Amino acid sequence: MGMSELVKVADIKDLYPKYRNTPIEKLLMYHNFGEPFEQYAKAQMLVGMCMDNRKQLTIPNNFAYIIRTGGGNLRFSEFKISYAIALGEVKHIAIIGHNQCGMVNLISRKEEFIKGLAENAGWSEKQAEEHFNSFAPMFEIENEITFLNSEIKRLRDKYPKILIAPLFYNLDDNLLYLMEADR
Repeated sequence: MGMSELVKVADIKDLYPKYRNTPIEKLLMYHNFGEPFEQYAKAQMLVGMCMDNRKQLTIPNNFAYIIRTGGGNLRFSEFKISYAIALGEVKHIAIIGHNQCGMVNLISRKEEFIKGLAENAGWSEKQAEEHFNSFAPMFEIENEITFLNSEIKRLRDKYPKILIAPLFYNLDDNLLYLMEADR
């Protein structure tokens, strides 16, 4: 992952015009700039992001539906996305990837995974290995940027009337970045 593929949002002028005056702009203002929170009676957007415990968004209550999955992979969360759009009336989505994601090269951690399930959950090594072999290929991602770009394309194709923004959470400074390819 190269930082050259990311655009740091250090000033409001760094925001792409297509995201101005949208909940995506508000998300960046709250998280990156500490803008005082407004009150919300209902969700303004949906955020899909990794389940990683090292990142937390700085946003007000009721601002967003949030789906957290390994790697920010929403392939198995489409009904939840559709719910937020159909019944929650959201028209904006941010998919947030991040650096140092544990789903990158997951296959290389197979033995560690099996051992951890056996020790921590009481599974047999055979059960743990079968579980890993069944699910790891669905959740492993090549790299954070490539996966984020492919997930954005897939979701934009599926929900063409929804404004979907690829964002990147940099664990080094805890800020959200825009993607250069989305400019």
